[in-house]
Amino acid sequence: MSAPRHRPVAVLGLGAMGRALAGALLAAGHPTTVWNRSPERSAALAGAGADVAGSAAEAVAAGELVVVCLLDDDVTRRVLERAAPALAGRTVVNLTNGTPAQAHRLAEWVTARGARYVDGGIMAVPFMIGQPGAFVLYSGAEDAFLDWRDTLEAFGDVHWLGADPGRAAVHDLALLAAMYGMFGGFLHATAMVRAAGTPVGRFAPMVTGWLTAMLGELPAMAAAVDSGEHDADGSSLRMQAASFGNLLAACRDLGVDAGLMRPVRDLLDEAVARGHGEEGLSALVGLLHDDVGRPA
Repeated sequence: MSAPRHRPVAVLGLGAMGRALAGALLAAGHPTTVWNRSPERSAALAGAGADVAGSAAEAVAAGELVVVCLLDDDVTRRVLERAAPALAGRTVVNLTNGTPAQAHRLAEWVTARGARYVDGGIMAVPFMIGQPGAFVLYSGAEDAFLDWRDTLEAFGDVHWLGADPGRAAVHDLALLAAMYGMFGGFLHATAMVRAAGTPVGRFAPMVTGWLTAMLGELPAMAAAVDSGEHDADGSSLRMQAASFGNLLAACRDLGVDAGLMRPVRDLLDEAVARGHGEEGLSALVGLLHDDVGRPA
């Protein structure tokens, strides 16, 4: 039995992530054509077997699958517009970080030019691509995703989120929000213990253990958000709002800027003022996004 044919792929954009994506495709045996506005970034990939295109249009013409990983949505649109005549019949997988609205607009534009569109969100840093722990979110044209799923697995685990092209971007940015919230909390905590004279290296194992234990609460909080039943379990919003002032007071005494923490205090106070004082933390989601909405 002959080996399965690897269909040709093009990669537009050779920043750190684009180079990692192209490298993973080459390692998996896919004929890969690459393009970047600065050609010098293609040298190592050429040495690994990639074909280097002289233009984005040339790269698109060479690939049945076109993987896009550029700086932002504006750059992506400009590059694809220059390659528009070559798009018909291709599948475009856009892994450029963007918003749901940008994904919807680009999906409409790409589809109008005879190509299929899949949006994606990479949940990994470049060195993780193709390694355990890396995963990529996808949404958009399901037939295109299924057609190319085996190829996309070269980057990491795949998570299909549905036909709405903006769904991958929503989940991508939501996961980043969770990450930045965690890192922000850690950095604030680090500033507090550092101001008190504790070596941060001594504090790190303690905060790691604490956060790991608290992560176990997330499934129950998610269930509470879905059900609308926000049981306090002994730690009501009223109690937390009353004690949160001590955190801010300690920051003031230590000379630590409490800018990361004040919005949390404000949200707790608002929850109590709106009658949620006897509920649990999960009730705060209703203040961030309720039936009448809130400004961002």
